[in-house]
Amino acid sequence: MTTIEVNDLTIVQGKTYQQVFFWQQKPIVRKPISGISLTSGAPIINVAAHGMPDGWPCVVLGVEGMIGVNAKNNPPRKSDYRDGLVLDAAHIELNEVNPYDDRGRLWPAWTAGGFLQYLTPASLAGYAARMSLKDKIGGTELFRFDSVVSPATGLIAINDGTKTIVLSATALLTAALVARRYVYDLEMVSATGAVTAISTGIVTVSNEVTTT
Repeated sequence: MTTIEVNDLTIVQGKTYQQVFFWQQKPIVRKPISGISLTSGAPIINVAAHGMPDGWPCVVLGVEGMIGVNAKNNPPRKSDYRDGLVLDAAHIELNEVNPYDDRGRLWPAWTAGGFLQYLTPASLAGYAARMSLKDKIGGTELFRFDSVVSPATGLIAINDGTKTIVLSATALLTAALVARRYVYDLEMVSATGAVTAISTGIVTVSNEVTTT
């Protein structure tokens, strides 16, 4: 089952644009944690055969001792998830997490337990992708990202190895966009023509400050 994310985006006129999306779907993957180190200055989680792609959103639950690393909510909310930096097949660093409490004290040591949790990465093999920017739902398409059409539009690069869907647009293309709010959804299209929306929300195009 696919999870449709709500993501609001910002594009700046005249600036090169890039945005990475992940296609996450159920079931939830839970891997037992065998230890957590703070030797790098960020939590490094020991979790054998985690199988998680680099940069994938993940969350930690049920850790004893180093309880600050646990999600604040259970079940976790979107705000609890962090991008996991994959060091190897058994170690993931939560690079964005500062392991200090509100008084500036380093978290206590991990003592036992815990699970690394993330949603299953979908296979991207054989898929195309497309995303329209419209003035309103059902309205006029004012810009498009696409993985198969001509480079006159924004591009979408799909990589099944890294499980990434990368949107990009040149500075020349974004300079032509009108500064305003748009609606969008990102669709994945299978080789058989099945269409799945994986992200939706608002795109805000803002005016650039520095120009040539």
